[in-house]
Amino acid sequence: MPKDARTVRHLISLDDLTDADLRHLVGRGAAFAAGTADAGRPLDGLVTGVYFAKTSTRTRTAFSAGTLRLGGSLLSYGPGDLQTNTGETSEDTGRVLSRMLDVLVARTAGDPQEMRAWARQRRMAVVNAMSAEEHPTQALTDLTTLYQHFGRIDGLRVLYLGEGNNTATALALALTRYPGVELELRTPPGYGLPAAIAEKAARQAAASGAVLRERHTMDGLPADLDVVYTARWQTTGTAKADPDWRTAFAPFQVRAELWADSPKAVFLHDLPAHRGEEVTAEVLDGPMSLAFEQAENKMHSAMAVLEWCRGGDEG
Repeated sequence: MPKDARTVRHLISLDDLTDADLRHLVGRGAAFAAGTADAGRPLDGLVTGVYFAKTSTRTRTAFSAGTLRLGGSLLSYGPGDLQTNTGETSEDTGRVLSRMLDVLVARTAGDPQEMRAWARQRRMAVVNAMSAEEHPTQALTDLTTLYQHFGRIDGLRVLYLGEGNNTATALALALTRYPGVELELRTPPGYGLPAAIAEKAARQAAASGAVLRERHTMDGLPADLDVVYTARWQTTGTAKADPDWRTAFAPFQVRAELWADSPKAVFLHDLPAHRGEEVTAEVLDGPMSLAFEQAENKMHSAMAVLEWCRGGDEG
């Protein structure tokens, strides 16, 4: 059947975005959140496929609701629905789906190369809604929330506590592209950022004028922070080899005492949260928390991504 002639862009990694693209998507997400985007129906006549091989509340709902709000139609697939389970190649799956869908949003918690294989066609945009290495749309949500609250991202001082998982990876790859940002990660020994990601983020920081630090202790925390961020310790789709891993993580819990030296800091969490584990209820449900505004912003960021992927507003 004839396909829509609009531009097709993929978002599988933050590396797929130029600095201008990144700033545009963050600003556009904030505009959707504020109700000032004036988007119209850029997905009118287009169909989004949503394939989630792993559980999701926020991201799946965000892209589903975002598609409908932008005038598109929706198809959903569960983990057992595609013929990749019976041996069809990822390349063939992408070629077939691209003849019926306009966008494929996928969460696999696996190798992002599978998504790259789906993207080896020119008709259907592919969006990474989480892979093992990176959660790019989460970072866009996080930056949208920061921009919405502070009116800027440049120069913010951010502390991340917990595992160097795909959320932390995406956060590091995104924030280090903004001048003056200071990102401090405190991760348990053996659970830091992957070496390749840490090196890439450090190169970006050197080029942009940002600062990236990672330590594996809670000693000497910075003061006058703008943001404290944590994520669930047990990452979706993974298990930890060490049965005593909680002992190593316990010192990195986010508690209200952190605000003694940073009274104006806001708190972010990608959710779902386990109160009493990575964060206390006092913080998550307290006045410093933007976690649920951040969750809502998943939909606004998703709308910005969907619009951009199909050649809508480019800033």
